[in-house]
Amino acid sequence: MRVSADFTVVPDEFAAAAPPENLIDGTPVVSFPFYIDNLDPSAQYLHWQFVDPDSIPVCGFEWIHWGVANVPIDALMFDFNDSHALQIPPDFSRTLPSMIPEAIQGRTSAASKFVGKGDPAVTMRYNGPTPPDKLHGYELQVWATASPLPGLRQGFWLNELLHALHSYEGPLDHGGIVLEYGPKSD
Repeated sequence: MRVSADFTVVPDEFAAAAPPENLIDGTPVVSFPFYIDNLDPSAQYLHWQFVDPDSIPVCGFEWIHWGVANVPIDALMFDFNDSHALQIPPDFSRTLPSMIPEAIQGRTSAASKFVGKGDPAVTMRYNGPTPPDKLHGYELQVWATASPLPGLRQGFWLNELLHALHSYEGPLDHGGIVLEYGPKSD
């Protein structure tokens, strides 16, 4: 599997410098688009994480920006004959519940007891990059499976997704990219 985007730096509209209509309580909530190519033909479901390991020195843990599981590829109208046919479109996180109700999203670090946000639009949807200190590298990891991952519910924690993937029995495809974003200089 090959994961790609049309950028290497997350565009401002999906991050800290987003316009007000893309923010909830100062948190960017409009997810960025990306592509999945060269997918194993047996793949039927997609799962992903978007995390910031560079947040560890800042807050003491890897920041979870987005977790998604059990997205049926057929619901995305995938065409194996079309280059870049499998695109996760912009704002997918907010439209996913109505478009594909069987797919689920996990909690972000905003739901942590150390952060304490309560709005599900922030705690269980995409949170865009908002690094306070310097340029950060954000890891988008995507997995594909032939069947849905069992035992996950809306609002799962990222470790539950990773455990489900580790115990998955069957073909598993995987790919990822690192995207960057940093604070704007004045």
